[in-house]
Amino acid sequence: MFHLILITWDSEMKSAVVSTYTPTMNDHVLSQIGKKIRTIRHTHSRTIQEIADRAGVSKGLISKIENGRTVPSLPVLLGIIQALDTEIPHFFEGIEYIQYDGFVHRSGNSYEIVDKEDSVGYTYRAVMEQSFSNFSVNIQILDLEPDAQRDLVTTDGYTYLYMLKGKVIFELGDKLVNLSEEDSLFFNGKIPHRPINQMDQPVRIFIVCLLVPHME
Repeated sequence: MFHLILITWDSEMKSAVVSTYTPTMNDHVLSQIGKKIRTIRHTHSRTIQEIADRAGVSKGLISKIENGRTVPSLPVLLGIIQALDTEIPHFFEGIEYIQYDGFVHRSGNSYEIVDKEDSVGYTYRAVMEQSFSNFSVNIQILDLEPDAQRDLVTTDGYTYLYMLKGKVIFELGDKLVNLSEEDSLFFNGKIPHRPINQMDQPVRIFIVCLLVPHME
């Protein structure tokens, strides 16, 4: 948790207004932050490269944050918000913070579809996210259509996969791993990777990502 001290100018009262704001990265906040960055960027017709240049970070980092593949550090996040020409309170408006008392229960129909990189035939559903002191857990279900297409991606952290239905060839760096139903795979997400569905029916994969804050 972090606290921001905001100083704004009230033109009607002709005085400075000091307030505090306390955003927390709890359940589903990370995906909401990535979605908010993408939405504001599109609203202002800005490219990822333009925002990256203004924030002093790489294009790849902005893409990872928008797609929930890394946890931005506080300085990086504030720099991106500034690069978007957006006030901090406005940026966090509408972002929901869900507290939990030792456990989280969610019904299957509450899993929201998450926008990811440009792809064809990839449907991610967010099961839950939770941040801890040194890492964040991101749990999703991926439905992969036959002949789905996507470039190789990387994630800042470690990834665990469990095959719920079907078979895939998992491309992991220069290796190809065959995964069948009930098989699992654990790997360093910084290795470029993607699943390949060569079947004639959809595949379903349970995914757990352990994300660490990215410092740049």
